Amino acid sequence: MRSLEQKLIKLELKQRNEEGCRTEEIASRIATALERNASTTDFKRLYEELVNLPIEPSFPYTEPSTLEAIQAERPDAPRELGVTSDDAEIYNRIYGGWLGRAAGCALGKPVEGWPKHRIDTFLRETNSLPLDNYLPFSDTYMSGIQKPSTRGNIRYMDRDDDMDYPILGLIALERYGPKLTPRSMASIWIANMSYGMVYTAEKAAYRNFVMSIWPPESASYRNPYREWIGAQIRADIFGYVAAGKPQLAAELAFRDASISHEKNGIYGEMFVAAMIAAAFVYSKSEDIITAGLGEIPAQSRLAECVRNTFSWCQQEKSWENVWVKINQHYGHYHGVHTINNAALIAMGLYYGETDFEKGIVCTVRGGWDTDCTGATVGSILGIKGGAKSLPEKWVGVLNDRLLSAVGGENDNKISDLAQRTFEVCKKIDTAPDRAAKAKLEGPAEGSWDLQSAWGKQLLNFSSATIEFTDMGHYASEDFPDPSRLTSSSYSHPELKFSFAIDKGGWDYEVDFEGEIDGNTLEGFFYPGSQPVRGRKIL
Repeated sequence: MRSLEQKLIKLELKQRNEEGCRTEEIASRIATALERNASTTDFKRLYEELVNLPIEPSFPYTEPSTLEAIQAERPDAPRELGVTSDDAEIYNRIYGGWLGRAAGCALGKPVEGWPKHRIDTFLRETNSLPLDNYLPFSDTYMSGIQKPSTRGNIRYMDRDDDMDYPILGLIALERYGPKLTPRSMASIWIANMSYGMVYTAEKAAYRNFVMSIWPPESASYRNPYREWIGAQIRADIFGYVAAGKPQLAAELAFRDASISHEKNGIYGEMFVAAMIAAAFVYSKSEDIITAGLGEIPAQSRLAECVRNTFSWCQQEKSWENVWVKINQHYGHYHGVHTINNAALIAMGLYYGETDFEKGIVCTVRGGWDTDCTGATVGSILGIKGGAKSLPEKWVGVLNDRLLSAVGGENDNKISDLAQRTFEVCKKIDTAPDRAAKAKLEGPAEGSWDLQSAWGKQLLNFSSATIEFTDMGHYASEDFPDPSRLTSSSYSHPELKFSFAIDKGGWDYEVDFEGEIDGNTLEGFFYPGSQPVRGRKIL
């Protein structure tokens, strides 16, 4: 049986080359190892050498993966925009985002992964040009599983991972609000999403979670898909709840993206979330795209690609001429990579500035990851115009219904999801200023009384222990006291610590993430996302 490293090493080789590494010499050795079916040990050694290759000094891009470093590389841009809409209009915009996303996703779903020339051939042979509605079903070109997303057969938005992720993000925001962390987002995935329903980078990250490899390491360990489109398709909910606040939207998106992606994979989600937040205020595509670029590193491959694409759009009357240039410059990326698909999104926003239909149609006709790009363009245009502005032929057939693989959310009213999103938006808008809190200084110290689902605990930073104090006769059996802290870190207001409970020969590992505010403490024990509250006693 092939090892994980053997299965992934060719993809990792391509990824490291795209990141700016010299790979010619190691590529030859990898080819030899694959040809002779080398040992697992050999592939692990090669893989480690590959992932530790340095970036060449001549590489012209600056592409960090931490939030602080990303924000240091941004261009100057407004971080908050004035939203003048009332509550009814904000809800209408959010509902428009959900509907527009579903319509664009459904349009692209039957031809997901198709290259443009295959889509063009299909449209000609089915007499569907000019495309002014959903795609017709053809058993010559499509499998029956795509039929619920084709013209005349749509009764709801069929299940698609592009629609699952906004729901997962909504659940996370309902639970954690602006205190959402990468670890808490990972916990939401595990509790609400089946491993069999995630793909590429998300599958790699999920595998890592199960191995107790948590963010940020979960994004990089044996994950050659870390710059693919998976994070970009998860962006929308973070823009929906941050109306007019592109920086906040991008920060929330970072906390989600960083569990599974690095570099341009992260930027894709931040870029889209910021554009959505800006679309509550701006109507011109140029302003929306500029707001998105304002939240990602200016000297990144993604930012360069988007700038080039927008320039080509300004020069060309036809989106198809722009597509030719996109394909010439970025067609070498995988069909589900962030960068080439982001170019199609920028193109769709430009040509769809005043025409929802044209926006999603030209985006999907561009090929590659059609359900993802169509969904993103539909979402942004839906936010910009609101639900009431969307053409009935595109959204009416959905019957306000969305199916999902998310646990407990399998059959949804889209309007209900929009209402829940609106409620989160209102709460986040009035949340305390975390940046002001973060200016405070001081080490985590002393003793704390904690209260959780496990009863009371005594946390002592001086002795680096945690003791379960009121579990009765179960304490000695299930919670031998005290447990040693295996790690602890504090950067005010954020506190993290870990410990292991001896369960008779094996350790049950527990992590805490939360915040200190004066003499009080609040956060969660993981796994299980168990709420924890505490007060300082000494």
